[in-house]
This record gives sequence, structure tokens and C-alpha cells, in this order.
Amino acid sequence: MNIRAPFIRRLVLTGCVLSLASLLYSQTEVPADEVTQESLKFAQVYSALEENYMEPLDPDRAIFDGGIRGMLSSLDPFSSFFDPEQFEQLQQFARGTARGFGTILYVSPGKVLVLQTAQGSPSWRAGLGPGDEIVEVNGTRLDRLNLPSLIELLQRARSQPARLGVIHPGRVVAQDFELNPAEVSTATVDKAFLLQPGFAYLHLTSFDQKTPQEVSDALSRLGGPSLKGLLLDLRDNRGGVLDAAIVIASIFLKPDLLVLTQRGRAVAEKSFRTFTVPAHFELPLVVLVNGNTASAAEVLTAALQEHDRALIAGEPTFGKGVVESVAALSQKTGLALTTAQYFTPSGRSIQRPLPGTGLEAPQSGLAVASNPSQAFRTDSGRPVAAGGGITPDVAIPAPARDPWITFLNQRGTFTDFASEYLTTHGKVNQSFAPDAPVLDLFRDYLGQQRIRVPEEYWTQDQDYLKLRIKVEVFNLVFGLAVGDEVETRGDPQVQKAAGLFPRIPTLLKPPAARPTAARGRRSAE
Repeated sequence: MNIRAPFIRRLVLTGCVLSLASLLYSQTEVPADEVTQESLKFAQVYSALEENYMEPLDPDRAIFDGGIRGMLSSLDPFSSFFDPEQFEQLQQFARGTARGFGTILYVSPGKVLVLQTAQGSPSWRAGLGPGDEIVEVNGTRLDRLNLPSLIELLQRARSQPARLGVIHPGRVVAQDFELNPAEVSTATVDKAFLLQPGFAYLHLTSFDQKTPQEVSDALSRLGGPSLKGLLLDLRDNRGGVLDAAIVIASIFLKPDLLVLTQRGRAVAEKSFRTFTVPAHFELPLVVLVNGNTASAAEVLTAALQEHDRALIAGEPTFGKGVVESVAALSQKTGLALTTAQYFTPSGRSIQRPLPGTGLEAPQSGLAVASNPSQAFRTDSGRPVAAGGGITPDVAIPAPARDPWITFLNQRGTFTDFASEYLTTHGKVNQSFAPDAPVLDLFRDYLGQQRIRVPEEYWTQDQDYLKLRIKVEVFNLVFGLAVGDEVETRGDPQVQKAAGLFPRIPTLLKPPAARPTAARGRRSAE
């Protein structure tokens, strides 16, 4: 089960660029006798603790959580030790699967609603769907649990057979369902539709082994060669499998173009280039990014930017320019260790400095030692910045939300109101659009929940309130995919990014080659 409380909680590990190469410990530069001496120190300390500590030691907690994780935490934020459960989740993530029932849930105190079930999953086969309310799990009434206990119960239940009590929309009596967990395929292209005729929109949540095929299939389904443009949304994409990013770059770039260069102390320098793929698309590209666009997502973004293949829009990216090699250890555990830094086609690093870690002063470029003042440029000569993420070609700030709206979203008020509205008014069709009477009902509902309505916010937030109500009603009636499309179409960043397609040829030229009137226009405002 994936949980939305009131947002979707992803129950997988993300944020790493995963290399398929094993860690070659034999290549370490530390002499074997020094390694032995340091290992003996650790063994002596552990032996003293085991013999003399006031309580018996838990070996897993002392060694895994204490010794190993403590040592890794002194290096950088990305090197990690995985216990057996975490390592299995990491492997599932790389495969694009997750063990569970294939359900995305909305969770608030006392209420659990189904938003979506994956086709072919245990929940889908059982007949669960949007709007169903889960009221009992393995004999435990959910309305009696606080939020932390509720989430803990749901997370625990997803790994073992479960008996669910479910009330379908329009019913009052719960029906029992027996579900057995299975490995369920998880889509990384979670949104794919036409913004307008001929212009596609794709949102990628992460990169796994299936992502390139998902991208190719989605574009073919939306029009293939007849498409006039693609808005590729990489906001909140924290990365994943590096190989997948290289294949996706190959879908849009010509073959044999440099995507990145990898360099580390114990690994040989290696370059990754695009190659010929079955499906290749030459349509105009706008890539939308933000501060949570990281790692493999930045690799793809930088390659498209520096080869002048796409216009990058949005906000500066996270700035993660290092590679973790992942190795299996004994007892089904694993280790992700930062072994290399990567550099974009122009030779720049996008790793932001992290004070107090091994990345306090990352190398800013491949040739920086011989030419510290080196300027990094795209193929056409456009300047690009190094040392702290990717700066968009066109800045599109995220809309600021007032504190009242933030409170309503965090509390899950819109979903709760949508559920109550459907209970009293029945299902709606896709022509449903919240009007003044619906807003009046919403205001009455806020009063019943003892939520204050500041008049200044109520007046200025009318359009946003209507959008959020419509989104949550559609989530519960038609499923998360339909609700997400409604929300995306109403997103100001998406709307502004979609308006950039006519300006792509001008904005991808170096500043000196642009028409005078277009120079300096770096914002979509």
C-alpha cells in the first residue's frame, strides 16, 4: 500500500544514482595491515561493551545501526547501509516493483480511502477501487487509532495476508476481503496526457529499469511521430537507476553524444554516451524542474540542456553530482558508497558543496585544475553555471500559498469534504465543476470542523479552492490518474512552461545570436 496522508508516502528508497558495478575492495589504497589494525580496534571496543555493559547488547543494533551507520554518516549524506528489509526494498525499486497490495491510500485520523489500485494487483483483483473506505484491518477498527498508529498498522499489513473490512461508496455495511501481498509493478511515468492537441505532458517520479520503455510507450500512445512537443516534468524526481537516464537521453538525443563522465579515486574514469534506440523522438522539448529534481534526473536534464536539445524551465535543481555504487554484503544486507563524481557533457559538476562532509569542496569541473576560470557552455555556446545544481534557462517560480491553504492541505480537509459531499450528493460526472453553492457547502463544512475562515484568504483563494475540491472529488470517483490530470492542468508552473514552445528556437540560441528584443528575457512571467 502506498499512503497519502494527505499526500502520497512512497514506501521505497529514492535519491540514489545506482551503478550496477560492484565495489572492488581489492582496489583500496589502504594497506592490508592497516585495515587489520583498525578492525581489531573495533573488535576490542565491541568485546569490552559485550562483557561489561549494564544490559545485554543487541548485536544488530550495535554494529549495523551504531558502528556501520555511524561511520558512513561521517562521510556524506548519500553513503548508506541497508538492513535486509531496506536492501530488498532498494532492489525492488531498481526493478520497478514493490511488495504489497497495489493500492494508493488517503489516510487521515479515523478514515482510510482508496484512491487507486494498480491493474493486476491483489487489490484490483479483489474489486477495490476509488472511493472505497477501509474501516477494519485484521480485526482492528481503524476509527479507533491515531494517525501514527494507523500508518504503522497499514505499513505492517502490506507484507502479510490481510483481512480488510471495506465499505463501497453508497453502502453502509462493510464487506470483508482477503488479500495476499504480491510483487506489484510500480509505474514511474505516473502522469501522461495531451495538454492540448499535439502537445504531450509526462511526469516521471523516478528512474528504474522500466522507465525508458514507459516513456516510449506513453509517447507512442499519445501520438508518436505526430506530436508537436513534449513537456517533460521532472519536478520532485530524486533520481534512481543511472542506466535508465542514459537510455532516456538516447530517446531524445542523437547517437554517440556524451551524457556524463564518471571519475573516482578507486574507479577508472568512464564516459557514458547515447546510442541508437528503437524509438527516437525529435519533437521540441521543455523540461520542468525544481529543487527536488536530483541525481539521475539532473544527469538527464544537464545532457538535454548542454546539447541544446531542450529548454529547461522552473527552479534550480537539488545539486547531487555523485554516484553511489551498490554492493550486496553478508546476511542479505547492502552498502551504497559514494565512489565517484560525475561531470556533464561540458565538463562541469553540479554537486553543491556540503559543509562538514566529504563533499565540502567537490571538484567543479574536469579541467578546473588547469584552468580555474573555465567557463562551461552548451554546444551552441550558451553559458551554464557549475557547482550547485542546474539553473533553468527560464525561471518559473512555484506559486506561493498562504498559510491558511497550507493548513487545509496538510490537514486533508479537501479530501474529507469530497468524501462527505459524495456521500450526501452521490457520484458526479466529468462535467462537475465546483460553483458558488459548492463553495458555500465547503464553508459550512469548515465551520462544522471548527476551522476559521479568514475573509481575506477566502476571497483571494476562490479559484484554488474550486480546483482542490474538484481534484479530490475526481480522485474518489474516477481515480487518482483523472484527479492528477485535473490538478496538473491547473498548475501555474505547467501552464507557463507549456507556453514556452513557440520561444524554444530563440531561447536555445546563444545570447549574442538572439533578436535584441528577446535578450535578457529569462523569466516566463
